[in-house]
Amino acid sequence: MKFPGQRKSKHYFPVKSNDPVNLGLAQHKEQRRTHICGVEQTLVDIEARVSDELLERHNLKKGNSLLIDDEAAKALYKELKESGLISSEFAGGTIGNTLHNYSTLADGNSVMFGVMRSNIEVGSYAYRYLCNTSSRVNLNHLQPVDGPIGRCFALITECGERSFAISKGCMDDLQPESIDKQIVQTSAALVVSSYLLRADPNAGMRDSVLKAIEYAKEADVPVVLTLGTRFLIEQDPQFWRDFIRDNVTILAMNEDEGEALTGESDPLAAADRTLDWADMVLCTAGPIGLYMAGHCDEQYLRVTSHTLLPGAIPEFNRHEFSRPMRVKDCQKPTRVYAHIAPYMGGPKEIRNTNGAGDGALSALLHDLSAAQFHKLNIPNSSKHKQSGLCYSSFSQICKYANRVAFEVLGQDSPRLMRGLPEKEDSLEEAYWER
Repeated sequence: MKFPGQRKSKHYFPVKSNDPVNLGLAQHKEQRRTHICGVEQTLVDIEARVSDELLERHNLKKGNSLLIDDEAAKALYKELKESGLISSEFAGGTIGNTLHNYSTLADGNSVMFGVMRSNIEVGSYAYRYLCNTSSRVNLNHLQPVDGPIGRCFALITECGERSFAISKGCMDDLQPESIDKQIVQTSAALVVSSYLLRADPNAGMRDSVLKAIEYAKEADVPVVLTLGTRFLIEQDPQFWRDFIRDNVTILAMNEDEGEALTGESDPLAAADRTLDWADMVLCTAGPIGLYMAGHCDEQYLRVTSHTLLPGAIPEFNRHEFSRPMRVKDCQKPTRVYAHIAPYMGGPKEIRNTNGAGDGALSALLHDLSAAQFHKLNIPNSSKHKQSGLCYSSFSQICKYANRVAFEVLGQDSPRLMRGLPEKEDSLEEAYWER
């Protein structure tokens, strides 16, 4: 596994040493590996530049997001393709993006549960999905289906307005028996999305997600939930508060979703409120940067050397050099907060905002799985006297997540084409040294 982010001194990682006695690691043994897993609605994102007349012809409402049936999706795709209007086709889905990015960053394995068309033709949606997914993402546990996977058309008119047409296909047909209990219970984390819990109750996806969460909780595997959209959350915020309290270890959201969940418009205040229900929170806030909040036992708190920041909570980043812990692992749990402004002020040109949050979450998951990887291979390390949820401090995870989000914002695809550079340009090296 690659090191999570960059550090001037990688003093615990990777797990190699000439002193196997002190490290508790026999040299002749192979390194034990870890993985993460997730449940996904498999779909392809299709972006096209269109006219208002085309929207009207296909009965699509400008600026809205509408569900369409398979026949309508087939007719729409045929016209877009024949007219040369499609600008990009990428594998999509928030969990699929996150697993792909995790595997690209960590050079580690991940496992995806979902559906895939059993008969795949070259050039089809399913074919493109497979082509745009990292080979380190294990797709062997996908459930075969006879129909198409999901398609999401992003149709952009001359004025820049985006309209969405979504064809679900068979993406919600995942059955609970397709969730492998051993895979879930031996993973470093289970990742799910709020979209999955609002799927058609008759299709199987909702029951499959709940079964995966049940397996994870039995084995004390962290459950990571990413909130899909504020419109979904604000329909019933109390349901989500209760669900997070009962099932979720780490919550990922943006500032709009945080407001819908907590009623707090300030991202820091929203993250703080969310700690009433979850152990840890990642909140992306657009041009403001990103916030992280969580817990640490009082005896392990480390004071920052950075400038103390004002905010809804005065001097909130005082203990940002501390490592995240679960509340249940703390004798005296203390809330810890961190913030970072956009890397290098943000990219010169933002080419894609769809996926930056998934990128940030994948960095957090890399750090979380690195902690388990290190513990599996060097169990006697002093690093593990503290029952840390992650390998690094809140501050370091913020830097890493921020850097990955920057990379995604500057490309067309929500999925990383490659890992981060081993060495930044000289001007950017100071970012990691702070």
